[in-house]
Amino acid sequence: MAITDKIYVKNHRQISSQLETNIPKGAFKGATLDILFQGDGMQKLDGATRDRVLDFAEDFLDCDCQSNPYCGCPERKFMRYLLELREGGLGPDAIVDVMSDDYMVYAYSGDVLSFLDNSVRTLEAVEELANVENDHEAEEQARRKKRSLSG
Repeated sequence: MAITDKIYVKNHRQISSQLETNIPKGAFKGATLDILFQGDGMQKLDGATRDRVLDFAEDFLDCDCQSNPYCGCPERKFMRYLLELREGGLGPDAIVDVMSDDYMVYAYSGDVLSFLDNSVRTLEAVEELANVENDHEAEEQARRKKRSLSG
């Protein structure tokens, strides 16, 4: 299961009430994206919520793919965002706090930790494969990235 399947809308019930409809709790669920970003959903939200939803849309849903937002780009952008927060020195708890403040979404710290751990393990595999293939540039790039995520 991808980390984006474990990203949830903060104040889910309050937002559902403002929209006068039920939305899934998952931030990257198709129905959530449809309701929030199509029709008159945005006008029903209070100002602070609307600002966060617009920030989320601008940062993660903006791509030129024909099937946007169902193309996978939003999920990849969000994972990159999480990795950049980690590279900035934040731990799982702080990452959850920042994503909550920035976009009104949250995850459980253990899920973020698991995602970061899996990312490091993937980089270790890339590093080993690059070594086997004598691709020293890719090996060094994976090693540097792994160090920046490991803290």
